[in-house]
Amino acid sequence: MMKTRITELLDIQHPIIGGCMMHISRPGFVASISNAGALGIMASAMYTTQDDFRQAVHEVKDSTDKPFGVNLSLFPALRPIDNELYVEVILEEGVPVVETSGRKPSPEMVSRLKMGGVITMHKCVNTKHALSAQEAGVDAVTVFGSEGGGHIGEFGLATMVLVPLTAKTLDIPVLAAGGIVDGRGMLAALALGADGVTIGTRLLLTQECPIHEDLKRALAEATELDTLTVLGSLHNSVRAWKNQAAIRVAEIETGGGDASEILKLVAGTESKRMYAEGDLAAGVMACSQSIGMVDEIKSVDEVIHSMVTEALAIRDKLQ
Repeated sequence: MMKTRITELLDIQHPIIGGCMMHISRPGFVASISNAGALGIMASAMYTTQDDFRQAVHEVKDSTDKPFGVNLSLFPALRPIDNELYVEVILEEGVPVVETSGRKPSPEMVSRLKMGGVITMHKCVNTKHALSAQEAGVDAVTVFGSEGGGHIGEFGLATMVLVPLTAKTLDIPVLAAGGIVDGRGMLAALALGADGVTIGTRLLLTQECPIHEDLKRALAEATELDTLTVLGSLHNSVRAWKNQAAIRVAEIETGGGDASEILKLVAGTESKRMYAEGDLAAGVMACSQSIGMVDEIKSVDEVIHSMVTEALAIRDKLQ
């Protein structure tokens, strides 16, 4: 057992959060992460109506009696998002945890959630933003290193530097994210001052992950060199798997191409097609450099428990 401030705050068995992944973090997958003793987080932005989102929340609650969370995306979006509509459902349905990502949540949103008994977290890419989130009233932050998959920001700060700086600066619990796929990375993050870890890429290669088996096999064969950073020209840098679509985006950016052409390639509809049909060139997919450390498809339960077991074994060996 590894008890930290984050396990106590979230009432979870292990100090592990399943990172929210757009079009992937669906109810069944989220529930499997929570059932393994970690915290699953569902992507609210996948749902276009309150009714659809409410139904998804019900599906999670029907599949687990453990705590789970919902992500509210505060990133700029092609489809305008009114997060207050999601907040209404979250409060009405008793969702225990909310994670925000992108822009800092307003103190009003944080206050409304906390008054409803919701634990709040915010995902950040530098210490200054983490401190600002703490001042806004959130209960915990995730700091996301540039080796991670997804929105890595424009600062290029690696997890090894970002975590200890943030842990030293903040009073609230800090979660480390970016490049963590096993017990070695988990124990290292705790040694750096984190209270837990957030993992995403490792969970892509699980039996429960709702992406095509051909895509899982391709990711299992990828190396640490098979990612690249795109969308820097739009000041929205994302680390992605190096497939044809991502390479094409990088080429357009290097050549000073039209932003509309880039947006077509990174559209969610293309990524959804890749996940559903296994067309490996269809869309752009967030992916960490740590993909090179993963070559097996396991159950979510195996991934979570092996991380904890490995971390404890290394800790005992060092002692």
